[in-house]
Amino acid sequence: MPCDPRIIIIGAGIGGLTAAALLSRHFPVSVYEQHGAPGGKIRQITIDGRSTDAGPTVFTMRWVFEDIFEQAGESFPDAVELTKLDVLARHTWRDQSHLVLYADQQRSYDAIHEMAGRKDAENYFQFCKQTRAIYEALEGPFIRAEKPSILNLMARRNPASLFGINPFSTLWDALARRFDDPRLQQLFARYATYCGSSPYEAPATLMLIAHVEQEGVWALDGGMQSLANALWRIAEKNGADFHFNENVDQVRVKSGRATGVQLSNGEEVPAAAIVLNGDPGAIATGALGDAARRAYGAPAPDPISQSAFTFTTLAKTAGADLSMHNVFFGDDYRAEFDAVFQHKAIPEKPTTYVFAPDRICERSPPAGAERLFCLINAPALESGVANREEDIEECKRRIFEQLQACGLTLEQTSGPGVTTSPSDFATLFPGSRGALYGMANHGWRASFQRRSVKTRLPGLYMTGGGVHPGPGVPMAALSGKMAAKMVKAAYGST
Repeated sequence: MPCDPRIIIIGAGIGGLTAAALLSRHFPVSVYEQHGAPGGKIRQITIDGRSTDAGPTVFTMRWVFEDIFEQAGESFPDAVELTKLDVLARHTWRDQSHLVLYADQQRSYDAIHEMAGRKDAENYFQFCKQTRAIYEALEGPFIRAEKPSILNLMARRNPASLFGINPFSTLWDALARRFDDPRLQQLFARYATYCGSSPYEAPATLMLIAHVEQEGVWALDGGMQSLANALWRIAEKNGADFHFNENVDQVRVKSGRATGVQLSNGEEVPAAAIVLNGDPGAIATGALGDAARRAYGAPAPDPISQSAFTFTTLAKTAGADLSMHNVFFGDDYRAEFDAVFQHKAIPEKPTTYVFAPDRICERSPPAGAERLFCLINAPALESGVANREEDIEECKRRIFEQLQACGLTLEQTSGPGVTTSPSDFATLFPGSRGALYGMANHGWRASFQRRSVKTRLPGLYMTGGGVHPGPGVPMAALSGKMAAKMVKAAYGST
C-alpha cells in the first residue's frame, strides 16, 4: 500500500457522497467538488426564495439507503424525513384523457378499468406479476453484483426461466403484446427514459422499474437535496474533509497506478486510491490527463443516452389536475424518439414531465403560484456547440403548447424562469456531452457492457450513473457502495 493512506474522491454526486460516508469510517478521506454544493445531478434552483429540485425528483428503493446509512453508522429515518406517496404519477394525453397510477394496485386497476376496459385492467395485474418476477431475477445477480455477466446470471438462474423476463424483446414490443390500449403501452414504455433510452430499442427487462415504483415512491422533506446533504453530514462526521469549488485537473499516475491528483492551482495531493464520481467520458477523452486515459481506453461508442431540456418556474395553474409527478404525453411516441436518437433534434410535440412539489399527497392546489419543474427529452450533443437563444425559446414554446394541448395552462409569476439545455448539462458534467445517463440501454447486451466500477488503472475506481449498475439515484448510490467495498478490500483499514 502507498505510504499515504488518504482516499481522494473526485466529485460529490450521490455516488461520491456514498463512498465518502462509508470509507471515512476506515480511512482519511478528501472530497474535491467543482461546484459549490454537494449533490452532482441532484441540484436545486431557487426562484424568489423558493427552491425546487431540478434534477432527479423520484425517490425509490429506500432499502438501498437504509443499508448505506446503517453501514455509515447512522439511521436513515433519523437523517431524512420521508412521506410515502399514494399517487405514483398522473398521466394525461392530448385528447385530455387521463390515468392516475396509485401505490395501491387495486386503485390502479380500477382507474385502468375505467379508462381502457376490463381486459387491460386484468392485463395490468399480470403485468405487475411479470415486473416483480423480472426484478427478483435480476436484483441479486445484476443489481447487487459488482461485476455482472451473462454467464453469472445463467449460473444463478435456471437458463430456461430467463426467457420469462423477455431478455431479447424490446420494451415496446413486450408492452404491445401485453396491453391493447396504446395509451397504456405509451405510459409503461416511458420507463425506458429513466435510463435515457428509447423504448423501441431498450430491452423489456426495464419493465422492472414499474415494480420498483410499485414498491414505493417517497417525497423527501427539503427535496432530493436533503439526501445529498445527509450523506455529506455523515461523511464529515466520520472525518471526511470536503473542498468545494475546487477543480481536479489531472489524475497523477506513477509506475502504472494512480497515485494522487493535481488541483487547478497546481497543488499535488497524494493518495492511496482515487474514486472518480463523474462521467467515464471525462477519463476517456483526457479531461483528467493523458496518463489516466488507460483506465478505460477509447471513449464509449454511440449510442450515448439522451439529454434533456428543463424549465423551472413559479406559476399559477389552471385546467388539468396535477399530482406531485405528472406526465403529459405527445401523440406520436415513435416520432419523439426518432427525433432524439436518429435526427438529434428536439421533438415537435414532446412528452413533458412536470414535477409539482407543492402537490404532495393529493394536496389541494396551493393558493397563488406553485413551484414547477418541467422536462422534455432532448439529444445529447454531437459537439460542444452551445444552444442558440432562439432554440431555447423554441423549447419553452413547445413545452407550453404541449401542456395547453393536454388541458394545463400556466401563468408565470416569476419572470422568464430558469432553463437548462443539453449544452448546459455538458458544462456541468464534463465528458458527458450532456448525456444524463451514460450510455443508452439499447439491445439486450447493453446493461452488461456498462463500464465497471473498477477501472483498468490500479488505484482508480469509478462511481455514478455512467457505470454499473446504471443511472438513477439508488443505482449511483450502489456504485458508490461497490467502490467503497473494493477500496477497503484492496487497501485494508487504518
